[in-house]
Amino acid sequence: MAGTPSAARVVAQNRKARHDYLFDSTLEAGVVLMGTEVKSLREGGCQITDAYAASEGGELWLLNAHIPEYRGGNRLNHEPRRRRKLLVHKRQLSRLIGAVEREGMTLIPLSIYFNPQGRAKIELGLGKGKKKHDKREAERARDWSRERGRLLRAKG
Repeated sequence: MAGTPSAARVVAQNRKARHDYLFDSTLEAGVVLMGTEVKSLREGGCQITDAYAASEGGELWLLNAHIPEYRGGNRLNHEPRRRRKLLVHKRQLSRLIGAVEREGMTLIPLSIYFNPQGRAKIELGLGKGKKKHDKREAERARDWSRERGRLLRAKG
């Protein structure tokens, strides 16, 4: 659906997610943040490797994402692992909730970035967890493609 735009400034990526999950689709969502969270993201500090998205009360929430406290913040600084509301269209939300509840899929954040307008966005992937044999098979295919490229380059 939506890929990270070329003019976007990526703050954090979840590379491990592509190894652990097989994604059917991706979508872009807005994130409701406090001022100190935005400042901390602009400094480049964020960790989303353990994060996931879940629906509660008809809304989509980002859970377990770590945005460190802003160094220049005062007593009104944010809590690093608080729940953050995700902004998606109602039709997208109903489709995502259906896929998660009926098909056993998971919503995993793939990256957090600032779009060209300067707004923080998150790229969510809708996918299923890979089994151990699927991971091994993907690794074999990747190794073979690298080896094939080396052989073709050596041959000329």
